Amino acid sequence: MNMRLLAGLLFAVSVVGFSLGASLPLVSLRLHEAGASTLEIGIISAIPAAGMMLSAFLVDACCRHLTRRTIYLLSFSLCTVSIALLESAFASLWLLGLLRLGLGLGMGIAIILGESWVNELCPDHNRGKIMALYATSFTGFQVLGPAMLAVLGANSPWITGVVTACYGLALLCIVLTVPNDHVEHEEGDKSFGLAGFFRVAPALCVAVLFFSFFDAVVLSLLPVYASSHGFAVGVAALMVTVVFAGDMLFQLPLGWLADRVERTGLHLACGLVAMSIGIGLPWLLNMTWLLWPLLVVLGAVAGGIYTLALVLIGQRFKGQDLVTANASVGLLWGVGSLIGPLVSGAAMDVAPHGLPMALALMAGLFVCFARQSYRRHGRMRPVADR
Repeated sequence: MNMRLLAGLLFAVSVVGFSLGASLPLVSLRLHEAGASTLEIGIISAIPAAGMMLSAFLVDACCRHLTRRTIYLLSFSLCTVSIALLESAFASLWLLGLLRLGLGLGMGIAIILGESWVNELCPDHNRGKIMALYATSFTGFQVLGPAMLAVLGANSPWITGVVTACYGLALLCIVLTVPNDHVEHEEGDKSFGLAGFFRVAPALCVAVLFFSFFDAVVLSLLPVYASSHGFAVGVAALMVTVVFAGDMLFQLPLGWLADRVERTGLHLACGLVAMSIGIGLPWLLNMTWLLWPLLVVLGAVAGGIYTLALVLIGQRFKGQDLVTANASVGLLWGVGSLIGPLVSGAAMDVAPHGLPMALALMAGLFVCFARQSYRRHGRMRPVADR
């Protein structure tokens, strides 16, 4: 295993997670304080997802014409500019939207290629632990964004300054660790295209849709939802940190477990727990002694749905099909991140508890597809146990 490349990919995705965790709640809280409606906040929060969707169609062309290092340098440079100019963009929604689109495009390419390359580096018997480490790196730094927001406040210019500096470190790391070679393209036809991935693996598609929906909604609208139900802004931002702390802390144990038990059953169990907590969230707001630990569990199982989807993709697909599957994941991530704030923002305008209703419905959709798909295609145990 190329440990140098793995370390570089882990650090790069950590910075992406940090920028996402800091910028999404920052933008939504700034707009909320300026008097924007939840639907308007949802639209602005959804714009990075459009860039991520676009990135899925550009990855193949980038890999054919550019080296790995060049692709990453261009992607992270675009992200750096998008964050560095954010402070001056709140006076114009058009400029703000353009910068958010650029951030989504850069992050999308980095996430798609990072997941593909890490999955290629994984030996089958350790795939769960390594992919969990990748997910933990992303989420661990994502947690720091809302935490920094809770400490410094939404109006502090230090937030974008720190994130911009981290992107500078990521660019240096890319130069030192990512090889300046072209991605190898194996001969032979692909078994499916971007759209065909849903036909081949519907449960995995809905798993990615759920987590991207969850990720965008929690980052952008959970602080707004909590503050509208009587929680202080700092406490509302802290809720986001607690959710993603649960995600970060439990991915490695779930990855370890996924290398030892039947993976599809574990996947389905995570979905059932996420759906149950989503249904109960309106009542949990009045029981803070139970709310905080269950927010940790919610983050753990929601992250587990995505991590286990990556593990199952790497176990099931190889070669060009693996690259196509991860490009489809990037496209689906964009779709989920796009519809999440839009649907949840509209639901919050209609009903006071529209956000947990939307999360519970998405988790229930995953459970339905997972039960049908895994029953039809059979269970998938770790390779070493077969």
